[in-house]
Amino acid sequence: MSAVRHALLAAVTVTALGVATPAFAADMSKTIRTAFIVAETGFDPQATSDLYSDSIQRAIFETLYGFDYLSRPYKRVPRTAAAMPEISDSGRTWTIKVNPGIYFADDPAFKGKKRELVAADYVYAWKRLLDPKIRSPFSWYVQDKVVGAEPVIEAAKKSGRFEALDRYTLKLKLKDPDYIMLGYMTQSPMAAVAREVVEAYGDVNGWVQANPVGTGPYLLKSWRRGQQIILEANPNYRDDTFPDSADPADRDLAAKMHGKKLPIVGHVEINIIEESNPRLLAFNSGALDYVNVPSDLSDTVLDASGQLRPEYVKRGVSLARVTQPALQYAYFNMEDPVVGGFSKDKIALRRAISMGFNRPEMIRVVYQGQALPATQPIPPNLPGHDPNWNVALKYDPAAANALLDRFGYAGRDVDGYRQLPDGKPLKLVMASTPSSRDREFDELWQKSMKAIGIRIEFLKQKFPDLIKMGKAGQLQMWRVGWINLYAEGDAFAQLLYGPNIGQTNYARFSLPEYDELYRASRRLPDGAERNKLYRKMSELVAAYNPWWLGFYTIESTLVQPWVRGYKKHIYWEHPWKYLDIDIARQAAR
Repeated sequence: MSAVRHALLAAVTVTALGVATPAFAADMSKTIRTAFIVAETGFDPQATSDLYSDSIQRAIFETLYGFDYLSRPYKRVPRTAAAMPEISDSGRTWTIKVNPGIYFADDPAFKGKKRELVAADYVYAWKRLLDPKIRSPFSWYVQDKVVGAEPVIEAAKKSGRFEALDRYTLKLKLKDPDYIMLGYMTQSPMAAVAREVVEAYGDVNGWVQANPVGTGPYLLKSWRRGQQIILEANPNYRDDTFPDSADPADRDLAAKMHGKKLPIVGHVEINIIEESNPRLLAFNSGALDYVNVPSDLSDTVLDASGQLRPEYVKRGVSLARVTQPALQYAYFNMEDPVVGGFSKDKIALRRAISMGFNRPEMIRVVYQGQALPATQPIPPNLPGHDPNWNVALKYDPAAANALLDRFGYAGRDVDGYRQLPDGKPLKLVMASTPSSRDREFDELWQKSMKAIGIRIEFLKQKFPDLIKMGKAGQLQMWRVGWINLYAEGDAFAQLLYGPNIGQTNYARFSLPEYDELYRASRRLPDGAERNKLYRKMSELVAAYNPWWLGFYTIESTLVQPWVRGYKKHIYWEHPWKYLDIDIARQAAR
């Protein structure tokens, strides 16, 4: 990405306050138990990009802002910040006060001293996003936006270290108004990290994946890579209580949890259970406290109307359902010699592949109806989504075959598979994991592509390895998902922004017209004018087809009757600090 345009400045000297560490409230005899469906990659908020690692990071590290747990519609609120940002200079200058008296978890890196969170920790973290040594997948949060970032990058090339100016006040000078920045400030890559921790534990890349130390409600107790993660309540966590709510729908919940200090439960145990059957069996046996319903097993849990089956109701299990702010899609590597490029024959190939894949069968069989066909890159209930508009290619194998014949792919080999226009074999290689879910997808891709005469093979790797390969441009095709955790359509528009190649732009799509529209969208507030730009970007996606637009997922979560405080939150997958366990009810199961 080109030079960064956010000046991260500390301003306004404030005297440090000696604030006592709050009384420890968590019940260490209680444990929340849940499962991840794929392995984590590590716990450095500026270096990781997968949802599962991020869930751990959100429990350990803290951002300036977050989302209120109970409010619907969802509402951004201060976390470590004292108030919402003061914005001046037509949106170009942001001033943020950090609350004094917040402390990092104790760690040997602090040499036996209590370490207070200060503004410099955010400055340091944000500059880490720009450090070319770290190669952060989220450098685009601040790059091209902050005044003075060019010298920051040059300094990083020389030393990899930066200096902050002052204690409790942050000032950001933006080159242009940026109405997405507040959303970014709710995300883990913008969380504070301590320089001492990075210097003590950083690897050759400057990453600190195995020794996360933050100010959040939990700390990392133990980690067996790809198997189990155990978190423990942070004794240094500040005074924080379960939120109140004026919403009548939350009256009972708020009354039962009123005044409880957070976190309530002493430990969180996360096991990696990739296969659907063992995961659901673990919940049914009482070994997990909550679990997302595996979509391939939803008919064993839900009836035809989407309600819980009687056996679950009888046990007191509750169900929470949402349409996620997420898109499942398959990308084509636009630099790949077979599927990439902007020539008419390559565009036709990508469109034919997209039309040839049997999406209706996938939703019906693999997802058992727990998904909605994608109509556009931005999912429902987000700025930029138009419920009355559809640019996704429909399943139409006859049209796919006709398109291939017309644009030079009519030739066939002795096995009946199509050839490239130059007579060479046409072969697709789709990346995939060894999970049973991906095996189902692979079988459907194989069946669908065979129907239009295209040979397809599958590259099997673990999820963390595929992430690395995808960012490096080493995959031809891969079906992936992206979830928006900051309530902006921008989360999906940026996935095809040219400068994000090597970060979040796995398709390596680079189109000047798209890039200019994207930059313009960031300068506009939410509203009709910005939505027009999102629509134009979506039209370009439809025209050049760097993605197969798949589906929007419906997420259903089962919660055991002994869990207290749970409320489904689309931007907070694992709200551990708000949860309690009724041990007597649990023992009586």
